[in-house]
Amino acid sequence: MKIEADSNNITEHPHDDKPTPYQCTVCDKRFTEKGSLIRHKQIHITGKLYSCSQCEKRLKSLDCLKTHMNVHSSKYKCTECGKCFKNNHLLTVHRQSHSGEKPFECTVCSKRFTLSGNLDRHSRIHSGEKPYKCLECDKTFSQSGHLKRHMRVHTGDKPYKCSLCNKSFSQSSHLQTHKRGVHSNRRPYDCRWCGKLFKSSRDLKQHVRIHTGAKPYSCRHCSERFTWRNTLKSHLLKSHNEGTWFTCHICRKKFSYNSDLKKHLVRHEDEKSYVCSECPKRFYTASELRQHRYTHLDFKQFCCGACGKYFKRTYEVKRHFFYRCTSPRLELFM
Repeated sequence: MKIEADSNNITEHPHDDKPTPYQCTVCDKRFTEKGSLIRHKQIHITGKLYSCSQCEKRLKSLDCLKTHMNVHSSKYKCTECGKCFKNNHLLTVHRQSHSGEKPFECTVCSKRFTLSGNLDRHSRIHSGEKPYKCLECDKTFSQSGHLKRHMRVHTGDKPYKCSLCNKSFSQSSHLQTHKRGVHSNRRPYDCRWCGKLFKSSRDLKQHVRIHTGAKPYSCRHCSERFTWRNTLKSHLLKSHNEGTWFTCHICRKKFSYNSDLKKHLVRHEDEKSYVCSECPKRFYTASELRQHRYTHLDFKQFCCGACGKYFKRTYEVKRHFFYRCTSPRLELFM
């Protein structure tokens, strides 16, 4: 069998009248989906032709497959944590993680590691080496795990499924963020300036810019900097004619983002479907309704990190902080 293959060794036959339209040009095997064909191609590229019946992992030789099966037979099992390994050497190395021994030291930053493989992966941070290359888009990665996650962009695989709504995700971190944001009210991330709570670290980082005045987004054409990515995109469209406008087909109003256009289109409809539970007022969008609900609050929950003044709405804090706050502590955030 021909083992070596390059990215041109795959032929697509996208005909609807055939049940398996995608064919491998190396072994003539056919597949119903392009993602299955891309995964199959790795067999010829890596030479891993033997598949494990327990976990579907592919190995390059029959001896490697037999050694791998020790993992499922629990022949070499750690008595501390129950983890299984394919040989005694790996089990011995693993036991060092329980003893706390870290014999491998980085020569650049002196960080120590239990395994030599962990040290090798860490060393690529200093060297910038990215030995793992995607055969679909030529993007490179420093770790094989990163390449494996990236391949899901091309294959469309979403192995992480939400048990509550059956929505699928390509990465486990995306699933956890989804559960926290949609199915839970837990907000584990708090702002050290004003105490506001957030569901994700990403939301917290964006919020902190209100207090620090950070502007991480810079225009590539001029010296202007921006706090928010969407503000930068609007600037590129208006000032440098870079990007694509999303135009309303009814009133021809232009928007930087398609999501903004969708919100705008709701306003052309007669019905205001979001109703306030405290009063008979109705609104076009859920965000407008949320902002309105603050008018019914008996307290002000959003605090300026510089002077300590409280406000009912987040945009009131932003406006006060950037334009009206006169506290001497304001210099600490700038």
